[in-house]
Amino acid sequence: MTRTSVVTGSASGIGKATKELLESRGERVIGVDLHGADVTADLTTEQGRAAMVDGVRELSGGAVDAVYAVAGLSQPAPATVAVNYFGAVATLEGLRPLLLTSAAPRAVVVSSMAALHPVDEPLVAALRAGDEIAALSRAEVMAKEPESLGRLIYSSSKRAISQWVRRQAPTALWAGAAIPLNAIGPGIIATAMTADLISTEEKKAALLEMVPMPLNGVAEAEAVAHLLAWLGGVHNTHLCGQVIYIDGGSDAVIRGDSIW
Repeated sequence: MTRTSVVTGSASGIGKATKELLESRGERVIGVDLHGADVTADLTTEQGRAAMVDGVRELSGGAVDAVYAVAGLSQPAPATVAVNYFGAVATLEGLRPLLLTSAAPRAVVVSSMAALHPVDEPLVAALRAGDEIAALSRAEVMAKEPESLGRLIYSSSKRAISQWVRRQAPTALWAGAAIPLNAIGPGIIATAMTADLISTEEKKAALLEMVPMPLNGVAEAEAVAHLLAWLGGVHNTHLCGQVIYIDGGSDAVIRGDSIW
């Protein structure tokens, strides 16, 4: 039977690569994005998130097999918090009921190896509490210093969504409903989001000093798509609450033995 999957952020980057890969395997994919998608929705707002759920429900007939929460921003701005954390959580929670009729339901969210970088603890705490007003307010303050505090908005949003996955995956709502919920943490991926950062060899070398990727350097979006497709596929029966770093070795370099 053909699987039906939902991919947010499907118009570009990792989301587009994932959509194209799944479709090449014969899956039906419902893409969600601000434009150029089956469902047009702005995940920075509650209204947009509700519209996303309604649109997917209508197009899918109320049943999907996999949800890939890929949409994300990297700007030093409150919108990054709104999409990367609250948009992702709304996607996963809002579409979870549509997974319940699937014989092999799966859910995956894209975090980042930036979750291993320094974060703003007040922002992470607000995200952990699910307090969007407080989180956006804190991000507004941070955004006023884009080269210092503002740079922590992205890593903080990714740290928080990784923690959300770890907390939620083993619960009755997910594992108890036979839905593997996991995340991936990409390193530097060649997408529009990183194009300027890797536009010259000098810039790329400087970025790789901060984000070491000893295995093959900067990755293409297709490499990440293949990992996502496996996590959202029928063969993934027992991964639960994992954040898998597809980062060319950044996690191993940065954290080493400290995780044990």
